[in-house]
Amino acid sequence: MNRLPLALIYLRLLIGFLLLFLSYCEVDNYRIIATVLFSVGLLSDVFDGIIARQLNVSTPKLRRLDSTVDQVFFIAFAIATFIQCPAFFENNRLQLSILFGFEVMAYLLCFLKFRKEIATHSIGAKIWTLFLFATLLEIIWQCQSDVLFAFCFWIGLATRLEIMVIILMIKNWTNDVPSAYHAWQLRQGRAIRRNKIFNG
Repeated sequence: MNRLPLALIYLRLLIGFLLLFLSYCEVDNYRIIATVLFSVGLLSDVFDGIIARQLNVSTPKLRRLDSTVDQVFFIAFAIATFIQCPAFFENNRLQLSILFGFEVMAYLLCFLKFRKEIATHSIGAKIWTLFLFATLLEIIWQCQSDVLFAFCFWIGLATRLEIMVIILMIKNWTNDVPSAYHAWQLRQGRAIRRNKIFNG
């Protein structure tokens, strides 16, 4: 049972590469298969941390692995979506480049300061994940996204900026920092209140 959170993390990694492979092979009913697999992957992302905290096995190493696999999972699905709908990515290349640039900046900032990858798992980032999930699904089904993509873009920028603020504020690498306000509390040497389910 204690290995279940780790199994869910690796399941998400497997799903990411499987989606990429299926998209490249242009299998029949790809949209339905992708929707099911992507949904399972998202659920594994939601429950791996919750289960780990309930079992008291939520270590910094596990949270770092979770964060890294999250990135690989979404990048793999984004590439799979590009294979299916290249026109959308071409038409929105400026916004996507900006968003990707902010993501890279946040990771570089964290690595340069702490020599470790990001694992803040902030509340804002969790909200953005839901918008990213919905946007990618809309693109898969319609090869376009207007309103959802706009929300995804701006929320993505805002949450990447908050993550950079968190990194700059905290003195030592810390996983599961809910927000910039909590980072400020940590900088002041205060204990922060975490939710047992979402970021305990």
